[in-house]
Amino acid sequence: MTIASRSLLAAVLAAGLSLLAPAHGQAQPASAAGGCPPPAVPLSPERFQAGMRQAQDHGFLWRLAKDGRTSYLYGTLHAAQPAWMFPGPRTAAAFDASDVLALELDVLDADVRGRLIKAANARPDERLPAALAARMDKRMTAECIDAAAMAGFVPEFQIASLAMMAARREGLDPSYAIDLVLGLIARDFGKATTSLETPEAQIAALRMPTREATIEFVSSGLDELDAGKSAPLLAHIASAWIDGNLPELESYERWCDCLNTAAERASMKRLLDDRNPLLAAAIDKVHAGGRSVFAAVGSLHMIGPRGLPTLMRERGYVVEQVPFGR
Repeated sequence: MTIASRSLLAAVLAAGLSLLAPAHGQAQPASAAGGCPPPAVPLSPERFQAGMRQAQDHGFLWRLAKDGRTSYLYGTLHAAQPAWMFPGPRTAAAFDASDVLALELDVLDADVRGRLIKAANARPDERLPAALAARMDKRMTAECIDAAAMAGFVPEFQIASLAMMAARREGLDPSYAIDLVLGLIARDFGKATTSLETPEAQIAALRMPTREATIEFVSSGLDELDAGKSAPLLAHIASAWIDGNLPELESYERWCDCLNTAAERASMKRLLDDRNPLLAAAIDKVHAGGRSVFAAVGSLHMIGPRGLPTLMRERGYVVEQVPFGR
């Protein structure tokens, strides 16, 4: 039975893990590596101001009302294009009206970032066989990533980061992640931020249950990356996000080709369904503590019977999607 596939690998990425690819897998300049995607452009004050002025609403936004307070739930994208980075008028209004920005992980927080790096460090028994490690290095070089900077991380983290960076060839760069930019905006405006999960829990969700499963996951992921088949699924998700097409996202299981085996279904359950109740509880804790929260979480956490909008309703919230209009 195949343990991993193109669809499972892309689903890992889309599930919203706060990968450190922007920090630890920087693209080489195009002049240093032929055929590399262009490097991300630093966010200058001028670009920031222009982006905020010109931004349009994208993604999925819900209003959460309970106990006389209103919070918000926002479905994000973890690799995006520069023009998509900034919140549009209705998203910005919800953000401004909230006391706290809640992210899966606030990787701009030094403690969170340090713990995530520590949690992602591989143990000696988690290192890949030499031939597979060499193949991983070769693929990273092809994707203009510094393989040496990634070598010490658990293999699942390496392959997921590699696939996320490969999405740059579809015009999607993790340096422009919606969550990351919201964290920057929060700091610029002095808004409090918090993490809904722990770094340790995120890495635990990513790790495969056995060494054999890890090797199969990496091998299959590399097969699909070599064939150029991983990034298009992320591009499909991005297309639904940019258009605010919730029905298309909700039909994810129909077109993702990602739940064909028991292993695939178990991995998706671990990455989405098992995390969602913990995310919902963390959002509720902030709200119940007397502060309105703008919770920005990967968009795949919003769909299905165990999606966050449904779980927040079960916790007594009045949940209404905020229409953006086109």
